[in-house]
Order: sequence, then C-alpha cells, then structure tokens
Amino acid sequence: MKRVICLMVFVVSFAFGQAQKGKITIDQDQKITDLLAIYKTANESSAYYRIQVGFGDYAKANEIKSKVEQDFPGLFSNIDFDSPTYRVRVGRFKNKLDAERKFKEVRQKYPDAMLLQPKKSSR
Repeated sequence: MKRVICLMVFVVSFAFGQAQKGKITIDQDQKITDLLAIYKTANESSAYYRIQVGFGDYAKANEIKSKVEQDFPGLFSNIDFDSPTYRVRVGRFKNKLDAERKFKEVRQKYPDAMLLQPKKSSR
C-alpha cells in the first residue's frame, strides 16, 4: 500500500514538473517601441548632476576617459566639446546626494574633479 501511494505521489509530481516547460512569445506593438525611443531621448536631455574629471585637447581627453573607465567601470563617461577644449564628464545623477557621494570617491583619484549642477532649461 505504501509503495502504491509513494509511486502515485512520484508520478503526479513528475507530471507537474514536466507541465512547467514551455515557450513564451511576446508580440509587441510597434507603437510601444516608438514610445520607448521617445522616452529614452527625453531622459538623455534631462538635467543630471555630472562630475568633470579633466579637460584638454582631444587626445588628452581620450586618455583621461580611458583611465576613468578603468578606475570606475560602472560609471557612465563621455567627452563634451566646450570650445576651445574637450571636457571629460562622468556620471548621470538625478539627485545631489548621490552625486556628492560619488564625487567624494572620484575626487580621491582625480583631485581636480568638479561637481557640475544640472543646467536649467529655458522652457
């Protein structure tokens, strides 16, 4: 009797385990993809706190950017041209507290770093 019950429990659990396999396909409307693209571009133009770690000509800016990417691999970095120099800026922080925390860490490695406030929009 015990064997029969154990066998039935095993068969039922095996059947449920096999029933969980499947493939899910999501058909997404093109309008959703378009809205996501608009959302991303809107966020790119949003005001963020940034940290400027250095500046110079294009070659020097690329060198600084490479060093920053090695020192802080998870931190967004880019080179902005602000006549007449190229400026290496890192981070995209929505609030000042997060920006200041990371700024302290970056400043230990790059003592000339500056915390930049978001530019006010002219809307």
